[in-house]
Amino acid sequence: MRTVEAAGDRVFAALASPVRREVLRLLRDEGPQPVARLAERFDMARPSLSEHLKVLREAELVSERKVGRQRLYRLEAVPLNDVQDWLSPFERFWREKLAGLRDVLDAMEDVEEADSPAQTQTDRTDQTGGDAAAEGTGAP
Repeated sequence: MRTVEAAGDRVFAALASPVRREVLRLLRDEGPQPVARLAERFDMARPSLSEHLKVLREAELVSERKVGRQRLYRLEAVPLNDVQDWLSPFERFWREKLAGLRDVLDAMEDVEEADSPAQTQTDRTDQTGGDAAAEGTGAP
């Protein structure tokens, strides 16, 4: 079990960096990329980006393959599926809580509409074109 937990911790640690999340997004959207092309997208030296790629490799979020003189980096989605599996119960929890809140707010709105005599009086005034109380007194 510790190995699974350690792997999960590495994935979450890797995802904590905005640079690494952007690398993953680029690999997802554009496919495998060499370091040089990835480095062009960031305002950092290649060695700095290589450190980020190392963290992503250790978390098994990317793989590298040597093609000629280049190393191509590719997104590996399986660890992200594991993250999604871990997050799913939390998503269900919050959906249920928000649905319950929506039900309470809808019920409160229904009660307010039913208990609003001022609104009922205003509706009668609007329908008759004048003040219902004033009409009974003979006022113009």
